Parts: sequence; C-alpha cells; structure tokens
Amino acid sequence: MQQLTQKLGSGDMVIQEIPYPQLGKGMVIVKNHYSIISAGTEGSTVQAARKSLIGKAKERPQQVQQVFDTLKKQGPLQTYRAVMKKLDAYSPLGYSCAGEVIEVGEDVSGFEVGDYVACAGAGYANHAEVVSVPVNLCVKLNQKTNLKNAAYNTLGAISMQGVRQADLRLGESCVVIGLGLLGQLACLILKASGVNVIGIDISENAVELSIKNKVVDAAFARATNGLEEKINNLTNGIGADAVIIAAATTSLDPINFAGAITRKKGKVVILGAVPTGFDRDPYWYRKELELKMACSYGPGRYDLNYEEKGLDYPVAYVRWTEKRNMEAFQQLIETQKIDINYLTTHTFKFDDAPQAFDLVVNRAEPFIGIALEYDNSKKHSRRKIVLNSVQTSATSEVNVSFIGAGSYAQGNLLPNIPQSSKINRIGVITNTGTSSKRVAEKFAFSFCASDEADVLDSNTNTLFIATRHDSHADFVIKGLEHNKNIFVEKPLCLKQDELEKIKKVQSRVQKPIMIGFNRRFSPYSQIIKKKIGNGPISMIYRINAGKIPADNWIQDPTIGGGRILGEACHFIDYLTFLNGSLPSKVSALALPDPNSLNDTVNILIQFENGSTGVIAYYANGSKNLSKEYVEIFSSGTTIVLNDFKSVKIFGKGKTFSKSSLNQNKGQKEMMTQYFDSLLNSGNPLIPVQEIFRVTTASFMVLESLKNGGKQIEIID
Repeated sequence: MQQLTQKLGSGDMVIQEIPYPQLGKGMVIVKNHYSIISAGTEGSTVQAARKSLIGKAKERPQQVQQVFDTLKKQGPLQTYRAVMKKLDAYSPLGYSCAGEVIEVGEDVSGFEVGDYVACAGAGYANHAEVVSVPVNLCVKLNQKTNLKNAAYNTLGAISMQGVRQADLRLGESCVVIGLGLLGQLACLILKASGVNVIGIDISENAVELSIKNKVVDAAFARATNGLEEKINNLTNGIGADAVIIAAATTSLDPINFAGAITRKKGKVVILGAVPTGFDRDPYWYRKELELKMACSYGPGRYDLNYEEKGLDYPVAYVRWTEKRNMEAFQQLIETQKIDINYLTTHTFKFDDAPQAFDLVVNRAEPFIGIALEYDNSKKHSRRKIVLNSVQTSATSEVNVSFIGAGSYAQGNLLPNIPQSSKINRIGVITNTGTSSKRVAEKFAFSFCASDEADVLDSNTNTLFIATRHDSHADFVIKGLEHNKNIFVEKPLCLKQDELEKIKKVQSRVQKPIMIGFNRRFSPYSQIIKKKIGNGPISMIYRINAGKIPADNWIQDPTIGGGRILGEACHFIDYLTFLNGSLPSKVSALALPDPNSLNDTVNILIQFENGSTGVIAYYANGSKNLSKEYVEIFSSGTTIVLNDFKSVKIFGKGKTFSKSSLNQNKGQKEMMTQYFDSLLNSGNPLIPVQEIFRVTTASFMVLESLKNGGKQIEIID
C-alpha cells in the first residue's frame, strides 16, 4: 500500500510503500478514489518543512520554547533524541478523501463492504491508497455520487461549521473575507441558505471566479476604493449581519475591517488562520460586536470519546456534530443545491502528488481545489514489508520485535538496544504504517508490518510491548502464549482480572516478564542502594507531575487508565526496590477534583519489612520546580535524590555528593542488563512477584481513594 509522506526536517516528499493500515474497533478501511489537497493548511505545513532549521524555528516559536524546557529538565541527550525523532519522522499528509469500504471493523454498524464513503481527519483521511477511519469521521454516500466532489468532505464541513456559527436567517447578509477554497465553500452554503453574500479577497482572480460562478451576490478586491461604503449600500445602510473570515494571514486588516463593515451587535466568525487582536475603537467596542471561533468540522472535533470511541452526541442537545455537518454537506452536493464542479482546477494522478504540492508551494499558476486521483483497480493486502534479511539460527541468540514504538520507545528503548551479533532485530508494528516503516528503517529491523501475527508467528523470541496502556495485557498474554520473553512498558495491565489472567498464563508457560521500571537501574539508584543500611527505612517521593488535560488519552480510564495506574506505579516500584521488600498495605487521599482524575494525591505504603513510604504525586505545582525529589532516612543516614541529576548523602563525616548535566533515569542501564540477562544468566532483573505485587498495589491505591482513604491490605 502506497502513501504520500514528508519529513519535517528535510522537507523530502515521497510516495512510498508502507504497511496496510490496522483495522481497529469502530473503524472502517477505505480504498481511496480521490483525496483533496488543502492549499492552506497542507500548503503551510509543506512550506515550513522545506525551510531551514532557523526558518522552522521562526515559524514555531512555541515548539522552540518546548525544546528549551525539555533541555532544562532532561538534558542535551534526551532533548536531541526528541527533536530528531520529530524531524526525522515520516509525516502523513491529507485529511479529506472519498472511496470505497473494503473492510469493516468490530462493533461497526451502518457500513458494509462496497459502500461509497467520504472521510475526514488528519492522520486518518490521508493521501494514501488505503486508509483506516473511525466511523464518526466517515459518512455513507449514494452509490451514484461523484466521488471527486465528495472528497471535499472535510473542507465542506469546516466551512459549514463557520456558517452555523454565524447563525444567519433567510434574507440576512454575510460578508466572506477570503475567497480561497474554504471561502468559496462558505459562499456556496450561504447562498443555498438564502443569505445575501458579499465576497472580498486580495486576489482579483478569486473575485472574478466567485462572480463568474454566481456564488456571491457581489464581490470586490480588498483594494477597491470606497469598499466600506459599497458594502454599506448593498446592505441597505445596515451593515453586514455577520462576517466570516476565511483568510489566512498574519495581518490584522481582516479582523479590523470586519469590525468596520459589521452592523451593530453583529457577529464576526473566524474560520481561517488570522490574528484576533482587533482595535477596540471605533468599531468593536461601540458596536458591541460578537467574535466567534469556528472549531474545525464542528462539535465532536478533538473529543476522544466521539472520534475514537464512536460515542455520538444526542441530537436533541447537539443538533449538528462534525459527522452531521459532513452528511449535510454531502446532501447539498447530491441534491445539487450547490455545484462545486468549478472548484477543482487541477487533478493529478496520485503518483504525481509531489508535483501537485510543488504547484501549491510555488504558485506557478492560479488554482483553487486540487484533487488526487487513485488507481482503484489495484488490489491491496496485509503483507509485511521486508527491509533487510536477518539470518537467525543459534538458539542462544535474542530475536527482538516491537509492537508499538512511540516517542518513549524511540527515545529510550530502541536507541539502547545493544549492538551485538547475538541480538537480531526482527519486526516492528505500530499504529500507523508511516511510523512502522520509519522505525524499522532507522533502527535496522528486518521488516515492518500491520498484522500482529507477522510478529507473533515469526522467529521472534523476545517481544517488546510499547503500545497504549489498554492493549498491554492482551499483547502480554498473546506473547506468552506464543512462547516469547516479554518486555512491557508500564503499566502491566489496567484491570485486576487482566492481572489474574497474566499470572495464570505466565505460571503455565514459565516465560519471563520484564516491565519498564527503569528508575531502579539508574546509577544514582545503585549508589543509594549501597548506602542504605539494614532494617526498616523511611522514604518520601515527591513528584511534581504537572497537569495533563482531562480529555487526554492518559486520563481516560479505559485507554490510559489514569495517572495512578499509568505513572504512579513507577514510584511504588522504586520504593519497593529501595527498601527491598514487598508493599503490604496502602492508603491514599486525593484533592477534590470535579473530573475525579486523582492526579494530586498522597499515597502511604507499608512494606513487609516494616519500612514506610509516602508518594506525594502532585499535578497542581509549578513547572519551574524539578519533577522528582526523593528523601530516604535510614539508621542515621539521610539521602536526597533530585530529579535523577544529583544525589547527596548525609551521615557521619563528609557529605557525599554526585551530579551530572544529563538526567539519568536508568533506561540505558536497564536495556543493557536486560539483554545481558537474556544472553547469559536467564535470571529476571525484577522478580515476577514484585511486578505482580506493585501492580496490585496500584489497583489498591484506587480502591483506597474510592473508600475515602481507607487502608487496604494487599493480597496476591
């Protein structure tokens, strides 16, 4: 399966063979017939990618600041890896397409193989031969539909949401500033609604196109003399009831001019990418104007529950969602209430997509809509893509495959696989074909794929699982049942019944499980461990975790599990490691939170040897404070570990101290020791009973929170 990709670092754009997309729950797989290039959004992305690093920095000052923040907290090495991962990745392009359903996922209703559909969504409706799309970003079409026109699906829904935000009535007036693709579509929808439409653009060509195709009642170039007076006359001296700004510019002229031409108490809707720092006087303040934003395709956009889980909003309360906007747009086309044929000024074969983007960037000739046409006679199948041949024969060798390879894996796991003739890199599967291909290339794996069977049924004997949290348990169980050594990123699982299943399978197959509790392998941790005396110890672990929005997948209890299961398990493990015995009792209290996120919480742990530990996990602190701070008190010795950058040991005699420029949380040491154990001793680095007990303790923290801080005994 071929897809158009671009590297953000070099700007290189290529069509390349990548793995067939995965079919998840609530998704359909679509063979594209057409996709539409968004000259505004995609054009700016491509232009930015082709700039120098300095040019990129000027385009994205916020991301530059994020780089400096990471540098301050994690040091040069991790910052470099994070930046290079972003610059070196294959980025997909496209977000509006139409084609034919060729597979239907689990729990999907209303779609069948052979249906024509229009699709939306960055990362889903890509410029690719085959795409996988959630059902709420996909609308069913009439089999006689013109699929080239239907492929304007996303852009039509965006424009429609802008029109809905204007909330105009029959016979009212609207000025559309910016007559590019979104502006043209907005004019068409407004005209079909019985609104009097006036168009404005800096381009004479765009103005002439609008007049020629009768999508406006009047249109003018922005430089037209007396333009404000002309609009006033056309609106019978009232002024525009609403203005929709569909332009893309850094100038304040659109927002200020909108204030000048809108009637008193009228509305200005931001549909394009323009600054909103308008002049208060003489218009905005005196007219009491209302400024409204149009959020992409409409309600549901950026909502994980709506887009990924397929949960719809009740129509009685949210009449127009993004999917219903798409359906309404397609109905306008099908019933010929709008005619968008004139919008497609250029059609390129998919193989010529890079030339189409050259036209967008270089603006060699006038254009509005650019369509990419696919060869829909081609057959596609799930087959792995072999990049290089790996010979594996010796039973002592370690044959490694990855399921999941996101930012953390690419920054901390994959770079730290030891270079050895006895370690073979077999296969990579991630949630997108582009990332699978790039990871396999960069880290020299034999193949990339989209089907887990390609890894599970291969000669892989060691399986790394670094997917989203909700899939960990399933892949751990499947890996064990296929006789693989398991390395899973935390958490091990999200449910207690999943833990019990893992225990049973592991006990039966007797294959080792390793979990990515890396902090215990840090050189600082080894120094501390040697200095701790015998007997019970007291420990305090403060985590300045920072805020994560409630709608982030990590906070979702069914996907990320929340921050206790998703991250606090790290710190329970670390205290377990330090004191050398298993947690036996826990209690926890959280600050009141309207979303019940439980991410500002105090956890008290008692251990079997009498040690105690407090985990102060706070999401309500300052970003300027270091993230992790540990104090250990043991037999007259006090140890202070600050963010895995420095350690101080206070006791008799001179204070011991050690520090480093780079943060070292032990990922490299963990990986080195893990592969050494596989090749040599075969002994697990973390006893499996510790992994199971720490996981159980994490569940009991949540149980204590549910019961008002009640102390819970941990029972295996």
